[in-house]
Amino acid sequence: MLMPSELERYDRQIMIEEIGQEGQSKLKKSRVLIAGAGGLGSPIALYLAAAGVGMIRMIDHDRVALSNLNRQILYWEGDIGRKKVDSARAKLRSLNSAVEIETIAEIITERNVSEFVGNCEVIVDAMDNLPTRYLLNRCAIQRHIPFIHGAVYGFKGRAMTILPGETACLRCIYRGLVPLEKFPVIGVVPAVIGGIQATEVIKCLVGIGQLLANRLLIYDGLEGTFSELKVNKNPDCDHCGSP
Repeated sequence: MLMPSELERYDRQIMIEEIGQEGQSKLKKSRVLIAGAGGLGSPIALYLAAAGVGMIRMIDHDRVALSNLNRQILYWEGDIGRKKVDSARAKLRSLNSAVEIETIAEIITERNVSEFVGNCEVIVDAMDNLPTRYLLNRCAIQRHIPFIHGAVYGFKGRAMTILPGETACLRCIYRGLVPLEKFPVIGVVPAVIGGIQATEVIKCLVGIGQLLANRLLIYDGLEGTFSELKVNKNPDCDHCGSP
């Protein structure tokens, strides 16, 4: 049941035929995990909180640094040195006090990933390294939880939605190892990709629209283009393939 204040707050999205009061109520009851509170995690968390997702759990072990501020819009100069999740929680609660914000300031590992996911209904990949993404991907498959992938590099970004048991997974796409290294990025690109990921989360939770299932959406900011690659499930995938 939506309160009068919620009907007013979410009036513009309730007006959307595919959402309505029923969809808004679904968002209110939803629980989402955002893995990473950096360039991608910032816009994802802001827009999901603004949309009225009931509970958002963010995981990140880093502290805010000056070099984060060109892209990580949850943080300001006064936050430098603070744990990212502490600053993120304060900002998100100020944006929407009705949303429950849970934060975990730890590194995601094989031993704790399932515990961190808990009873969340969607896992959002806002990480910056492939090994942790693989852990999340495998956990999503094991738990049959939708997994929303996003990645950025320079002026380019990509996004895809993984539905365990139905679609190709992250391992089907990235079959090798990517070195852990500092990479370039301009802040507007995580804003674009993070916005797309947040849109996929909302569609997934409400059960509307066409998800980016088996479709890798690629954004090129310099060229001002979006393109799409069809992704096929790998039957021999060591994450989602047949045993």
